[in-house]
Amino acid sequence: MDTSSLIDSLHPLEIKVLTALREHHAAAPSGALREDEIAQSALLETAQVSMAMGWLLAKTLARVQQETVTPIASLTKIGERYFEKYSPVERILSAVRAAAQTGKRLTIQDIQAHEGLEATETSRAVGALKKEGAIRIVAGGCVEATGAPSHTAESLRALLKQLRGTRRELKAIPEPLRPVVEQYAVKRGNTNEPFRIDDHVDRWYALTPEGKSVADLLAQQRPSDEVSQLTPELLKDGSWRSKRFRKYTISLRPPRLAAGKRHPYREFLDLVKQKLVGMGFQEMRGSLVETEFWNMDALYMPQFHPARAIHDVYYVKEPTHARAIAEPFLSRVADVHKDGSKTGSAGWGYNYDRGRARRLILRSQGTAVSARRLASAPQVPGKYFSIARCFRYDAVDATHACDFFQVEGIVLGPDINFRTLLGLLNLFAQEMAQAKESRFLPAYFPFTEPSVELHVRHPRLGWMELGGAGLFRPEVTLPLGIDVPVIAWGLGLDRMAMVALGIHDIRDLFSTDLELIRTTRGHF
Repeated sequence: MDTSSLIDSLHPLEIKVLTALREHHAAAPSGALREDEIAQSALLETAQVSMAMGWLLAKTLARVQQETVTPIASLTKIGERYFEKYSPVERILSAVRAAAQTGKRLTIQDIQAHEGLEATETSRAVGALKKEGAIRIVAGGCVEATGAPSHTAESLRALLKQLRGTRRELKAIPEPLRPVVEQYAVKRGNTNEPFRIDDHVDRWYALTPEGKSVADLLAQQRPSDEVSQLTPELLKDGSWRSKRFRKYTISLRPPRLAAGKRHPYREFLDLVKQKLVGMGFQEMRGSLVETEFWNMDALYMPQFHPARAIHDVYYVKEPTHARAIAEPFLSRVADVHKDGSKTGSAGWGYNYDRGRARRLILRSQGTAVSARRLASAPQVPGKYFSIARCFRYDAVDATHACDFFQVEGIVLGPDINFRTLLGLLNLFAQEMAQAKESRFLPAYFPFTEPSVELHVRHPRLGWMELGGAGLFRPEVTLPLGIDVPVIAWGLGLDRMAMVALGIHDIRDLFSTDLELIRTTRGHF
């Protein structure tokens, strides 16, 4: 673009910014201006300057001469709450010391209930105080103050006072307190922290040689105020004749119109369902809230199995139990757990608790849907699938989430065997996950024998488990009224989608970043 056309394409904001930079360059040729200094000189808002500078940088009329990044510390909403009600570290230490003065002894559960703290807050605070030697755990699980001071408690109180209602450069915070800010600052995957550290970026801008030439020409021409729209007032009084109208630049790219589209993960789920239906599978459905009976007992998982612990399964508060479990399945499963009944197994050898079987939980595995289907007189031979939302207490990271989709399926018939299962799993890896490489590893599950795990190679994360599969044991099928072989699988659809959609963090499946959602495309 020649200089004349370039000047014609300039927005009034760009002209004001160029003029301000030219005046500063004339006064200090080696210097540059920050955005706020440009805004003050050009009588503009900082946001206007930022927008105009973006255009000028794209046109190579201005350049970034210097850039500095300054970490700034501030309080989060949790930090404001800690200032008012004290942090968990302070509250726990104070409670323990107060109890010691009255001769009482408190357990961690007592402190948590009395102070109204979350379990994670309590655990972290107790760990920090114990590490410093301010408290100790004595017989009976009681917490006892040692009399030693707590550097963490004192530092948190000092920082909460310093940062309340203000923001400070991290380097301006005294060195003994700085590591505490960094330790208790918001991080990805952990937002429940009292402090936030944000990077404040300062940029100094200067004219390029081309920008200086354009600015000099603008100063010589002294353009009048531009008019971007012809109004009735301008036509009525004839003043349009003396006005300078802004020219249209046809070569500029028009603004992008973001057309509506399905969420890429929803699109992937629909495709999985479409492919399974196309293969002749019938869809199964089930409730998100399930009983322990159908989620575990009917799958030959003993009631003392570690997967039933509270750290793995979410229990429903109200109501806590279902009214009843359908017969004859409850009695048959109870007999199998006790002594194996007519399955040829020795069972687990314990007295089955029928009351516990009615306990309500959030479904932790899609196999519960398959168990209900087997108890509902399915077609033989038959093929069934379910896209089931499941819930497990888990630490969230790039490949784990506490709620996830499983594609669950069963195939039953007199001619079904383990080779049939391996062929289906290999097909799923290729067609649904779009994986280039897959492999099988031996596994153990209480309800299948033999059992196998399906792994696929993610282009960035490497080998990743998709889920387990196997041949249902007689202890599962016979109590439900099925006397033919049944193969079953439960594969993680979220991880399949990561491979198929080319994303590297499971949390991105539920991202609020509209640009990421618009640009994510599957390889299917």
